[in-house]
Amino acid sequence: MDLQDDFVKKMVEEFVPIHKFLGLKLVDIKTDFAKVKVPFRSEVVGDIRSNRWHGGIITTIMDSVGGLVGGTHLSSLEDKMSTIDIRVDFLRPAHNEAIIVEGETVRLGKRILVTKMKAYLANDPKQELIAEGKGVYSFIRLKENS
Repeated sequence: MDLQDDFVKKMVEEFVPIHKFLGLKLVDIKTDFAKVKVPFRSEVVGDIRSNRWHGGIITTIMDSVGGLVGGTHLSSLEDKMSTIDIRVDFLRPAHNEAIIVEGETVRLGKRILVTKMKAYLANDPKQELIAEGKGVYSFIRLKENS
């Protein structure tokens, strides 16, 4: 399956309710890597005094991107994946503009997937990190690749 096809994009953007709610847009996906863009809007505000992103929303997006990275390794629709742990370090404020979140595989074992993610403001040419994180996922293949 070509990971860039319209079907995958539609699945990611429209079939996952939280992705659709957030307006998540798939920018790139390939084996071991995923990149999304999420627009800023009033529903993602955490600090009403400065109109900045809520850290929990950024964490949710990072978790989703870690899951997308894992999805590049699925061998069937019957495989199972779930978050075991996620850690996010917030490095600087996320001002009121779109963000980009990228994720990549650190390690994929027989039952555990580890990913690392990074987030930055979409209009920042230096791509200075607003947050970085690590996700650990239970990854169970119910059917082996043939």
